[in-house]
Amino acid sequence: MAGDNFVHLHVHTEYSMLDGAARVKELFDEAARMEMPALAMTDHGNLFGTYEFFKAGKAAGVKPIIGIEAYYVPIGTRHDRAPFSFGGDVAQDVGDEGAGKGKVNYTHMTMWAETTEGLHNLFRMSSLASLEGQYRRYPRMDRELLAQHGKGIIATTGCPSGEVNRWLQAGQYDQALAAAATYQEILGKDNFFCELMDHGIAIERRTRDDLISIAKTLNLPFVATNDLHYTYAKDADAHEALLCVQTGRNLSDPNRFKFDARDFYLKSAAEMRNVWSEFPEACDNTLLIAERCNVEFGESRNLMPRFPVPDGYDEGSWLVEEVTRGLRERFAPDPVPQSHLEQAAYELSVVQEMGFPGYFLVVADLVSHAKREGIRVGPGRGSAAGSLVSFSLGITALDPIKHRLLFERFLNPDRISMPDIDLDFDERSRGEMIRYATSKYGDDRVAQIITYGTIKSKQAIKDATRVLAYPYALGEKLTKALPPSIMGKDISLSGVFDESNERYQEASEFRNLYLSDPDAKTVIDMARGLEGLKRQFGVHAAGVILSREPLMDVIPVLRRETDGAIITQFDMGACESTGLLKMDFLGLRNLSVLDDALANIEANQGKEVVL
Repeated sequence: MAGDNFVHLHVHTEYSMLDGAARVKELFDEAARMEMPALAMTDHGNLFGTYEFFKAGKAAGVKPIIGIEAYYVPIGTRHDRAPFSFGGDVAQDVGDEGAGKGKVNYTHMTMWAETTEGLHNLFRMSSLASLEGQYRRYPRMDRELLAQHGKGIIATTGCPSGEVNRWLQAGQYDQALAAAATYQEILGKDNFFCELMDHGIAIERRTRDDLISIAKTLNLPFVATNDLHYTYAKDADAHEALLCVQTGRNLSDPNRFKFDARDFYLKSAAEMRNVWSEFPEACDNTLLIAERCNVEFGESRNLMPRFPVPDGYDEGSWLVEEVTRGLRERFAPDPVPQSHLEQAAYELSVVQEMGFPGYFLVVADLVSHAKREGIRVGPGRGSAAGSLVSFSLGITALDPIKHRLLFERFLNPDRISMPDIDLDFDERSRGEMIRYATSKYGDDRVAQIITYGTIKSKQAIKDATRVLAYPYALGEKLTKALPPSIMGKDISLSGVFDESNERYQEASEFRNLYLSDPDAKTVIDMARGLEGLKRQFGVHAAGVILSREPLMDVIPVLRRETDGAIITQFDMGACESTGLLKMDFLGLRNLSVLDDALANIEANQGKEVVL
């Protein structure tokens, strides 16, 4: 494995919120240009961007390695809710604020998935860290989780905030040695490495000799890493600004949180091998780990929840029974027209062929529950209104044959895709519908969907203005000089300077400010480095994920602090790609108004209006 190449194994991407400034596609493009064979993702405490990272690496021809820099509790358990001490002076992170002198809220542990089983173990540990180990904003793992779910995982002693290094910082060599030995025993001799870093900062040099001594005592293999938070060296200023956005400080504040060096970029193999010329095997081992790590996402699987059906039936035959019964009820006391019987038979054959009987049973059950509970449900909209099966099951209220609606707009055997029926409920009862789905299919199989908010052009300008300590008025002046939004969408700052952009001419006032005002130029240049980075996560307004298997066996999940809701760590596209069922539960205010109006008519006039 020896040679001139090197693999970056300690990479924080834009999904490491307001910490990583390395954009995924840009990162892989640069790695490909450098002819690096692989690249690892180790965002802090989560696996948010894992699927995008995996797909982007494959597209760029650079092997994606999935990992995490976990928050970790080495003293006590993840269930504890208090800071802990190593008995001496240890380095503190921004997240240790409030822990007290000599105390910390967590340590770090770097882990990578060697196998697909290891990938799913990362999902489980990351999920349980949030569901059971959350302390303040930090989802924390512990040794129990590592012992239970450590198969297929490769790990290291970590960065200066890792447990081994923190024991050494506190002058506790024996405890550091014991900790390293414990992890070696848990993970296996070949799966635990001594991680070496050199960014030219004192905290790394302070413990290096002892760390090397521990590695030699335990026969731990070395691995050289570079703590990467941005792609290019020139991005250091933008990253400093990003940290200021995170902590609410500005660049002129001498007490702001900042990195002690500007070396956290994608370095070439030659640079890294020059740094670690004393330990060439440490760079060789990055290639060895990259070769060992081979994972796959289970894509295009059918993880639709199984609908409980009576004995003697499967989902397909029970759907036929339900559609037949529904048609009879729709047309009673008259017989079902032959045209409807033929169309129903055709649609059922398509549904069976495409493997979606369970989907219609699940949706029909949700609508039926809402109606039983007096929850106002919409009559159906979109292409689903063209389905006679949907009409017969009570999912929609329009007869598609009478209104000449096309089923093929909804389901087409020549275009395989999951059906997508939007369910409209009285907005006051949306939560009740999610609770019903959760009770029906299991609280470990239902979750809401995460969304990611990015820093847009105007917000980037305001953030840059603040962290550079310029007057608020300057930011207002610049944002007002941007062309107005169209359909809620702003022109990007890169588009302002791109002559091929269709709105380029509209941005002439903004460009003139950039060229004529040095302060404006400084702010805009900083803003361009912030624009497009992930700022925060939220919850999809309608989307809900349902699964036939426990979700954390398929994807990572988390518990939202504000309301305890379980949400996915993957966005909607990634969830659907892994075979999970996405449904839209929409809470509509107009249904609430309509329901109240009907109730008032009955109360005031004694008349019951049925819709």
